[in-house]
Amino acid sequence: MLTHKLTAEIINAAVEGFEQQKLRIDAQIAELRAMLTGTPTEPATPAASKGKRRKMSAAARKRIGDAQRKRWAASKKQSSPVVPEAPKPKRKLSAAGKKAIVEATKKRWAAFHAAKKAETRTVATKRAANKAAAKKAPVKASRKAAKKGAAKRQRKAAATPPAVPAATE
Repeated sequence: MLTHKLTAEIINAAVEGFEQQKLRIDAQIAELRAMLTGTPTEPATPAASKGKRRKMSAAARKRIGDAQRKRWAASKKQSSPVVPEAPKPKRKLSAAGKKAIVEATKKRWAAFHAAKKAETRTVATKRAANKAAAKKAPVKASRKAAKKGAAKRQRKAAATPPAVPAATE
């Protein structure tokens, strides 16, 4: 198979050919859509290419910039008359007020700690009572039951003879 070297001219010609095919296909699609709906439609891609941008002279750019700066200055000037209010002076606490707050705080904490201490005492006494009751009754009862059960098993084992397997004939 021979491979041809692609030059820039060949590639440009191929691109132009494909663009022409694309335009022709778009025109055919537009015709079919017009037949379908009954209204003419424009092709999806415009046939005319965009022209070059116009350049603006330095003098024109300067005039536009000056006019914009003038508009900004006017808008800033209108918004400046609004003066913010001076902040209120900071309030100070008197010595008597501070003393009253400290005393009330100490009173609340004392009441809180007293209630907590009373609560822990009642909880501790309940726990101690429950532990004492739980230790005394079940331990003794379970020991007695274990001794009785062991004694019965020994008597029963001594009273019954060992089982002898029956002989088969």
